[in-house]
Amino acid sequence: MTASPRPFSLEIPDAAIDDLKARLANVRLPDRAPGPDWAYGAEVGYMAELIEYWRSAFDWRAQEALLNGFPQFKVQLDDVDLHYIAAPGQGPDPKPLLLMHGWPGSVFEFIDLIPRLTDPARFGSDPADAFTVIAPSLPGYGLSFDPSQKRFGVAEMADLMAILMSDVLGYEQFAAQGGDWGAFTSSALGVRHPEKLVGIHLNMLSLNPSDPPPANPTPEERRYAEEVARWAREETGYIQIQGTRPQTLAFALADSPAGLCAWIAEKFHVWTDHDGDFETVVDRDRLLANISLYWFTGAIGSSFWPYYDRLHGEWPIPAGKTVGVPTGYAAFPKEIRRPPRSIAERTYTDLRHWTVMPKGGHFAALEQPEALAHDVQTFFRSLRSDF
Repeated sequence: MTASPRPFSLEIPDAAIDDLKARLANVRLPDRAPGPDWAYGAEVGYMAELIEYWRSAFDWRAQEALLNGFPQFKVQLDDVDLHYIAAPGQGPDPKPLLLMHGWPGSVFEFIDLIPRLTDPARFGSDPADAFTVIAPSLPGYGLSFDPSQKRFGVAEMADLMAILMSDVLGYEQFAAQGGDWGAFTSSALGVRHPEKLVGIHLNMLSLNPSDPPPANPTPEERRYAEEVARWAREETGYIQIQGTRPQTLAFALADSPAGLCAWIAEKFHVWTDHDGDFETVVDRDRLLANISLYWFTGAIGSSFWPYYDRLHGEWPIPAGKTVGVPTGYAAFPKEIRRPPRSIAERTYTDLRHWTVMPKGGHFAALEQPEALAHDVQTFFRSLRSDF
């Protein structure tokens, strides 16, 4: 028998907030290596200023209230008390959309995106494009974490999302959207539960970088191969650490909020589309709300698990399998990897929609919520009769 959802509202105890501020007041910063800013990781001067702002000026309660402005629930499924937002659509026929974050993100990424999807008329768009948005905290992340609970890789996440949408919420078919692990999970749903999906929209593609290149690559395919090689050389250290020794790293980041902040903020600097200051595209308070959620829930160690699963199991789309459900892709110019369509179509065999976005990076829902919402609406418009 499937468990029943329970209404949920987030309220972090005052004592936990006081403890965070006390730890931040006693931070011990590293020295700064000589050389350009950000050349070796998180920039010491920037982090010192951000940590002091987190301690003395950041208003957690204001961010908490923004999240609590959405209807939230928890439901016990497969050894996890799964948290999710369930925001009803405002339109003549809202369609169900599963919206999923990744690492190092959370549902705080979606504060500005969800209203654009649920109530498009409010933003000058067609109310016929409205969705009812189900946005879970992925198992092992934030509010879907309890100490010592089962760990989930992408395949298990996909199975759990299918249970949530079909068995708990009663949707025979639904749409899915995601970036990062949310994109991987959407893609895995397309492989494991295609009958439940009308289609998927992604802002990151689940392409195995170890797949052999084309025999006679085009210039764009050669550019992609060079990009993957550079990524493997310069940007995958976090994957190796989180995917091989997640427990050891968790000791440092679960104990030091400054360390946690630097580990996550550096990814926002590297993975967003900006001209030197990533806070021009990601609001500082939203960044710290996201980091604070990792801190208050103690979920950083479990959030590493998909990386361990990836390095010690098969690729989320197994060898010989493809994603055959209708797929749309928003190609943001500063995404981590930017495959050409010819490469993507080898994995996504019904790739119907490919939009080259003018601006934006890995955290599209935070950086470009209006553009992302518009592309999601555009892609699913032709599929609405299939729900």
